[in-house]
This record gives sequence, structure tokens and C-alpha cells, in this order.
Amino acid sequence: MTAEKITSVLDGACFKKILLGGAQMLERQKQEVDALNVFPVPDGDTGTNMFLTYRSATDAAVRAPEVAISEVAREASNGSLMGARGNSGVILSQIMRGLARGFDGLNEADAAAVANALQAGVDTAYKAVMKPVEGTILTVVKELAKGALVSVRTGETDIAAVLRAAIAAGEQALARTPDLLPVLKQAGVVDAGGKGLLVIMSGWLAVLEGKEIAPARAAEERAEEFRAPETQGITKIEDLEFPYCTEFLIKGAGLRPDAMKQALADKGDCLLVVGTEEVVKIHIHTKNPGQILTYAIQFGSLHSVQISNMLSQNEAIAHERKEQAKLAMIGETDDLAPAPLPEPPAAEWSEYGFVAVAMGEGIAEVFQSLGVDRIVTGGQTMNPSTRDLAEAVCQVPARHVFILPNNSNIIMAAGQVHELVNNRQVHVVPTKAAPQAVASLVAYNPDAGVEENMAAMTAAINEVRSGEVTYAVRDSSFEGMTIRAGDVLGLVEGKIVTACNDIEDAALRVLDEMAWRERNVITVFYGEETTGEAAGKLAERLQAESADVEVDVHAGRQPLYYYILGVE
Repeated sequence: MTAEKITSVLDGACFKKILLGGAQMLERQKQEVDALNVFPVPDGDTGTNMFLTYRSATDAAVRAPEVAISEVAREASNGSLMGARGNSGVILSQIMRGLARGFDGLNEADAAAVANALQAGVDTAYKAVMKPVEGTILTVVKELAKGALVSVRTGETDIAAVLRAAIAAGEQALARTPDLLPVLKQAGVVDAGGKGLLVIMSGWLAVLEGKEIAPARAAEERAEEFRAPETQGITKIEDLEFPYCTEFLIKGAGLRPDAMKQALADKGDCLLVVGTEEVVKIHIHTKNPGQILTYAIQFGSLHSVQISNMLSQNEAIAHERKEQAKLAMIGETDDLAPAPLPEPPAAEWSEYGFVAVAMGEGIAEVFQSLGVDRIVTGGQTMNPSTRDLAEAVCQVPARHVFILPNNSNIIMAAGQVHELVNNRQVHVVPTKAAPQAVASLVAYNPDAGVEENMAAMTAAINEVRSGEVTYAVRDSSFEGMTIRAGDVLGLVEGKIVTACNDIEDAALRVLDEMAWRERNVITVFYGEETTGEAAGKLAERLQAESADVEVDVHAGRQPLYYYILGVE
């Protein structure tokens, strides 16, 4: 379908169209963006993470009223926050948040407002990153916004022309990213996050120029594609204190979101109240949706009311897993979901609770044995979203919940969870690997305060060095090392230290790099493609060389990674 050409102003309906254009363009090119990842290891690729984040934004925007661009931008921002995956997705969500701030209070946006909103996206994204690194998506969005502002200042009033100038500036910035980040130049690629952003912007421009673009599929039709990782365990309805997910908009005058949030605080869980004096969005898990709606209707008219019985959702998940199991038994699929871990028993709220991300059933079982309340399936190849983590936090009956991300690409998403939950304090322990999580859980003291525990767990992380043994998914080069697809790779703290043809040799090289002979304990998680016999032989070899070192071997059953190793 060919869109009507948009020139001088954007209203809510037009903004939805260009948002969808960006989603359609990124969906087409996400594999191209994925291919720009510098390291050849299996991971949560940038293009896919950005697409899932941005699609969550557009799905939310489509459901927004079309009255004002501010409303559509606000819903897109909320959607991107909930769907943010990976560092690139989190930064993209902050750009979307800045756009919403830039459009705040506007029914329509002219070219100047669009340029100013892009600059607000830059400001918000930079503030969200503790140590901004140039040569990344941040550099590209900064130059893109600058190009838009320069175009407006020269008198340009056509939004398409302004965006064209912005993209041109962004493309120039993208081409310079290898000069700013040596690792990009060494790999012969530009920054993947910056490329993904420009793909989105090109979709915006295509719609603005009235060019033909493939129509987006309805959200319902693609609900199962790239489905978010499920939290482990299926909760029975009798175990859910608040079984009905209730979500709606209130439209009125003089609305007070903060007062509404306070009034609803004890009516359910996972409460989210955001909006303005004219429109407020409410999301809550509750026992009685009617009570919530009765309260809300006194302030104005209700719109986009959605009430979901989470029992039905859980039953659907259970059915899907049963069908996968049947197919696996007859050899028609290799993607059998891991068996659910037992649900924590119902109890009074405690002071502390834990949520941990795990990429293997065995790793999850070790975490549970150390006191983790809720496991979120995910990791290097499957980054859970901020909403996935928030939903897991909401299922932990504790006033303070510690999140163990266990991957550097999940820490930023975990850092946004506190914005989506109610009645809990969320604390992110910056674990980057399973061995660090084990050490931090051992350091936890239930009788200590929050700050003391955070200090102790963080100190424990710093005493652990972590490594992995996996394989190369693409040809590459790293610090003079030639890597071919299929090579066995050894990594220490995310840095490639060896590429060879033997798994045990790679594991020993990784352990040597971590100076294992000078440590007391070696932790070995072996993956689903590694046998217990092979792991046992590795442990015996280490013990034979140094009897004073304790070697703990666990069947991590993680995919794609032959070994996850830790020394402390």
C-alpha cells in the first residue's frame, strides 16, 4: 500500500504510520544488522534485540488514541521500556523516551518539533548510560539529531526534508564509527546499533515520502514469532494472589496519576500508572477487575480495556510445551522447552528475594538450590526483556528483590525494572556470568541490611574470573587471530583468548588465562553438547596437576556453550 505523503505536520495517526514503517524496515534488515556484530560468538544479536524492542513500542503505539502525537509517543515509549532487550534495545528505548518528552503536550508536531524531539532523545539516551562510549548508536543518534536541527535552522519546514538531512548526517557518523572504536575497524564493520537506528529512520522517511512499503502484520498474527522467553514455572490459579491482568486508559480532565497510583497500591500487584492530566494508562494484576474499573470511571471515560485471565495464559504455555514434547519424541523438533522448575511455595512476604537469569536447566537448578525464588530463561543468545524480568520480580513475595542478570547484555534491561514494579525495591547485582552469580549468592546474608548485602555480593563478584568455551558462528579476526566459522573459541571476561579445534584444549587455555593454579576453587558448568564423562576428565586433569584446588563440576545443560568456567 502507498501512504499519503506527509509534509508539514505530524499528528498521532501520522506518527503511528511512520513508527510502523520503521518496524517494517527493521524487520526486513535485522539480519543484516545482526551480521555487523563484532564478535563471532553465539549471542543476542543487535538487530534482533532492536527489532523486538521497537516492535514492542509500535504495538503499544497502535493501541493508543490517535488524537495527539504526544499520546502516541508516550505509548510507544512505554512499550519500548517494557520490551527493551539487550544494551542496544535499552538505549533505543531511551531514545524513544526522549522523543516522547520532546512531543509532550503537542497535538501535532512541525519540522522544528520533530528536530527538537530527536535532540531530546539524544539527551535522554546519554543520561541513561553511565559511561557513554562514542562510536556506538549514541554517536549516530547525536549526529542524526544535529543534522535535523541544522536543517530546521536553515529554514526547512518540510519534515521529510529534515529527516533526509538527519539520516545523511547519521550515515556519515556511522561511517566514522570504526575510527572511534578500534574493535570495529579491526573487524571491518560499522556499529550495529547505529546501523539499526538508521534502518528505523529510513522506514520513517519512506512513509513521509509516500513510498510503497509492505504493510505490517497485525500484532495478534505475529504474537508467537520471536516470542519472549518465558519465566520458568507455570503458576496455578489458586497460587496466584492477583490472577487478572487489567489494563486500560482513562481520558478526562485534571487527572492525577500519582494520586491514582497511591489509591490503587493495595488493590493488586505489578501496578503501573503513567500519563498526564488528560490521559492516564493503568496496568495492574488484581483479584477484582470490576473494582478497579469502578474506581477509575469516576474520573473520566475508559478506553482500550483489556482484562486477561493469567490462568488461561499459563494453560496455553503448558499446552505448547506438551505439544513440543510430543514432537520431540517423534523427532520433529529440537527446540523442546526446558521442564518447568517447581513454583516457590506460598508464604508471607519476606524481606529479601532473588530473580536470576539462567541459560540452562542445570544452572537454574543450582541457582534454586542457593535460594533463588524465580528463574527467567535467557542469556547470551536470548536476552529477556525488561518486562520479562519485571513479571518475574512481581512473582517474588519479598520487599527487596535482587536481580542477577548473569550477562553483560542484560544488566541495562534489569536496571529499568524498578520503573515497572510496585511495592518492591529492586536491586541489580551486576553479575555477568553464572559463576559470579554463585559467588554472590553464597555471600548473601539474610540477617544483613540491603547496602551491606549489595556490598558483599559485589565484592564476591570481583573475586571471580569467568570464562566460556563455545564456537564461532562467522568468519572473523580478533587481535591478529584468524577465526573461521565452526572454530572452538575460548573467552575470558568476554575477550577471545583462543581459537582451535579441540574443546578440552580451549578450556585449558581459558583456565590458564584465568591463572587457575593460583586460585582455590574452579567451577565448571558443562553444556548440553558436552558429556559428563568429558567434564569429568577435564576435572581429573586439573586435580592431577594441582591437588589443592577444589573443582566443582555441574551439569549446566546450557545450549551453545560447551563450558562456562569460573575461578576464585
